[in-house]
Amino acid sequence: MDKKVLNYRIVIEPEKYDDGSRVYVAYCPTLGISDYGDTVEEVLASIKDGIELTVESLAKEKSEVPVDAVEDQIITTARINVPSSWKAQFAV
Repeated sequence: MDKKVLNYRIVIEPEKYDDGSRVYVAYCPTLGISDYGDTVEEVLASIKDGIELTVESLAKEKSEVPVDAVEDQIITTARINVPSSWKAQFAV
């Protein structure tokens, strides 16, 4: 059976709770699905399962399956310096 490789962006962010515990939240923007887990490895495995189930469901419905063209994307972050004199509180 021939297989096709589909690429999807996944964003993983830690989420802290008031009691000090932490989970990791994974989000696949292209498919609009998310999941969470206690570790990065756990949430990555879980979101991959979710992606496979979503793609399978869309294919069975004969719906268009969106795919990321990751080779055409530039994903980066930006660091900026702000004066320490600013009295704002920054959420971290």
